[in-house]
Amino acid sequence: VPLGLQYSQRRLARRMLIPVSDVSGKLVANVLQTEWDKITSAPANQIPLRLIDGLSGDPLFSAIEIATFLSLFCLVASILLHNLSVVDKLWSVIPFIYAIHFAVFEGKGTILFPRLVLMAALTVVWGTRLTYNFYRKGGYNLREEDYRWPWLRERLGTVGIQLLNVCFIATYQNYLLLSITIPSYFAWLTRYSNPELNIVDAIAASLFIGLLTLETVADQQQWNFQTEKYRRIRSKQKLDGDYAKGFLTRGLWHYSRHPNFFCEISIWWVYYLFSIAALIKPTTTMTDVVGLLGQHYPEHGLYAGGFINWSIIGTVLLTLLFQGSTALTEYITKKKYPQYDSYIATTSRIVPWFAANKAKTQ
Repeated sequence: VPLGLQYSQRRLARRMLIPVSDVSGKLVANVLQTEWDKITSAPANQIPLRLIDGLSGDPLFSAIEIATFLSLFCLVASILLHNLSVVDKLWSVIPFIYAIHFAVFEGKGTILFPRLVLMAALTVVWGTRLTYNFYRKGGYNLREEDYRWPWLRERLGTVGIQLLNVCFIATYQNYLLLSITIPSYFAWLTRYSNPELNIVDAIAASLFIGLLTLETVADQQQWNFQTEKYRRIRSKQKLDGDYAKGFLTRGLWHYSRHPNFFCEISIWWVYYLFSIAALIKPTTTMTDVVGLLGQHYPEHGLYAGGFINWSIIGTVLLTLLFQGSTALTEYITKKKYPQYDSYIATTSRIVPWFAANKAKTQ
């Protein structure tokens, strides 16, 4: 019955263009009874279909279906192609598909909401840039595979790497890509109760664009360095400085060993801010935002007026993923470049910071 209540509320709210939280009392009871009668009056073999029909009115349910399909697709494709980078090739595309899905999902209606449109637009820009960067490095060649996968395959063996593929590479990562866009679903849930943009939306959008610009600069610096390094190697020119070391330590890479990772992680923390904006009215000032601390919204957030809410899970998981992948990346890199240990000793891992004095670290 609670399931029928939840989705009946949402369906009715969409039809009447009012917040879900405003549907209450006898009206809810009547809707619940009507929906429940429809389900229980159906033949036994059709009851599951009636339940699915109710769930299909929620964009998160259909997004989970998409994620499940993509997980199976990536699993099968990776086995047939003998390439574990199938998910990598879709990484820059999948999130903005979900963001667009949440933005345009409105059942029979065609209403677009500013916050959802803004979030979708930002993810499209993010995805377009990342897709281009992946493309120019040859990432979409069907034979191209991330160098970490062969390294793991050699150590885990055929059975071990396929277990990793089933449990993590093809499946977990696909659901992770859905989870980082859950703030869009949060904005969808509050689309009627708080549809207008506010100061937090403005802050989030500005930070998103700023971080995306920094990530573009970091990737371009790395691209320029690698292009010149291999040009010198092919022409048998003398390698000096960073070219002799084999890795870049200048520009943004002087302040962080992975400035692009820092920007990527931060972008999705900023994206999470939109879920906070969904609970704040357009007339809210920064003083009011701070004043929300300590308030409780059980229907949406957990604590602090929605400053911590359930849509944070994807951002947290992505942050943890980067910690693990960075550790593996650097372990392999140290084996390849002897001077990388000195770089580690003087330069921040992910968060940009001033380079340490090498003499003090030795």
